[in-house]
Amino acid sequence: MSQYACPQVLVDTQWLMEHLNDPTVRVVEVEMSPELYKDAHLPGAVFWNIFTDLLKPDLSQNLDPTAIENLMSRSGISHETTVIAYGSYPGTGAWIFWLLKMFGHDRIYVLNGGHQKWIAEGRPLTAELSNFPPTQYRAKSCDRNFRVLHEEIRESLNRSDRVLLDVRTPQEYRGEIFMMKPPEGTERGGHIPGALHLEHILTLNEDGTFKSAQELHNLYSSRGITPDREVFPYCAIGGRSAYTWFVLKYLLGYPNVRNYDGSWNEWSRLLDVAIEQ
Repeated sequence: MSQYACPQVLVDTQWLMEHLNDPTVRVVEVEMSPELYKDAHLPGAVFWNIFTDLLKPDLSQNLDPTAIENLMSRSGISHETTVIAYGSYPGTGAWIFWLLKMFGHDRIYVLNGGHQKWIAEGRPLTAELSNFPPTQYRAKSCDRNFRVLHEEIRESLNRSDRVLLDVRTPQEYRGEIFMMKPPEGTERGGHIPGALHLEHILTLNEDGTFKSAQELHNLYSSRGITPDREVFPYCAIGGRSAYTWFVLKYLLGYPNVRNYDGSWNEWSRLLDVAIEQ
């Protein structure tokens, strides 16, 4: 992992195995349903629900500092706690990395290979639910340098020094899928005009680990996504694009990357903006 721009932000499965009983480490499983967690999760892992803990009812990300404080406090996390997040969906840990970094939690790391590699290696799982004494966590104000808002996305259309990067599936990019299903009623499928497309999962090896720095560099540069341009990734609700932010900024060292966390969930509902299919 030493070839990455910031290799220290990754931990491997062996490191985590050796630190499962470390009281300064908190493992967090992030899933859409508790059913995926309750019967077979990493020993000591706490559960965060994507829909109730991380998103608002309209599926926008809940960036209220109080919500972050409650989540961290409930999980027994202090500012001195090392957080390792993972989920069954590729890229979940990197999404949480973006979220916690934005609120000033520096001790957050991504498990290279995540849930997939842990299971493939036959490492321990448990059904025992974790319970830690709550803390009184205090989050810093949301750092705006991690985000780009839709007004700036509008201003970026047709600018050669900026890349609007759609990291959803090809079906979503073409407009066949809207938020996990075909568009219905007034829902608009498609992509932001001029956006380049590179699905986020193409950055992973078959075992769920990140591709090498050279492979990642070749992947992005072949699409014109280069370090001299400002890059604004987006997806459906901002999670996969946060993952891409992590890859570009921390693994490749791109200097100017911000996540459009409003993503297609927001853009497609703005009545005065164009879309392409």
